[in-house]
Amino acid sequence: MLDMGQVRSFVVLASELNFSRAARRLNITQPPLSRHIKLLEQELDVTLLERTSRRVTLTIAGTAFLAEAQKLLEQSNAAITATRRAARGSAGSVKIAFVGAATYSFLPRLISRIRTTAPEIELELVQMETSEQVQSLNSGDIDLGLSRPLSGTHHLENLCVAREPMMLAIPRAHPLASKRRPRLEALEGEPLIGFSTPARYLHDKLARLMAENNVAPRIVQSMTHSQAILSLVSAGIGLAIVPAGTQNACFDNVVFRPLDLSEECIAELHAVWSPYNENPLLPEIRNLVSLVGD
Repeated sequence: MLDMGQVRSFVVLASELNFSRAARRLNITQPPLSRHIKLLEQELDVTLLERTSRRVTLTIAGTAFLAEAQKLLEQSNAAITATRRAARGSAGSVKIAFVGAATYSFLPRLISRIRTTAPEIELELVQMETSEQVQSLNSGDIDLGLSRPLSGTHHLENLCVAREPMMLAIPRAHPLASKRRPRLEALEGEPLIGFSTPARYLHDKLARLMAENNVAPRIVQSMTHSQAILSLVSAGIGLAIVPAGTQNACFDNVVFRPLDLSEECIAELHAVWSPYNENPLLPEIRNLVSLVGD
């Protein structure tokens, strides 16, 4: 049976390919490290490492075993974490609300991370606009929100988890689609599909961008969600300025281009929670959120 201490020593040594550095990382001296590797090789009946006075290299068998050894360590750590979590009775559910923009990149990555490191936690997911999230967080109906930055007076805590530039979404047949970095001035008089006032953060951000650059596009439609905006762009109704993450939406007839701006226009996504929330799992989820964030 494999000794996990020996497996860990091998993985560290394989990453360093130097006995002294690996020993320091493991907080042991070189002789015990050498003994760990020798015992592991005897157990496996293969040579894992070629050692000379000048260097250490992995053998073919060592390279093959490294991938499996890393998986073994991950499984071992996951088993320890799950056991400790179960012992302190932390299994349960967390209710997370999200704005549509979170679904393009951040939310899938967060769900994957939670399923990998805390699979016993049940997630309840619900889509809500930012203003609804504030009410639900204050009432305790949800534990965590993924929203645009909050405005006005509130008592919620938040963490910026993603920052993405705004990009120009263009119908593929439009002349601006051939430009690598269209200038904002090129939108003067162009039909533009904007964000409606319920999407207050992006609506105000783009209105401010246009005003500061003295550009007056022709707003032909206003929608709340990027997905709906892109569907109209795909139909050739107009152009749109949307967060870069929306490129993950599948619209074959839409081309995305960065705008030539003197200062980048950035959209933020925040994790938001109430300091009075009593769900014992919330601190763990908040920690995972911070690890997934940019």
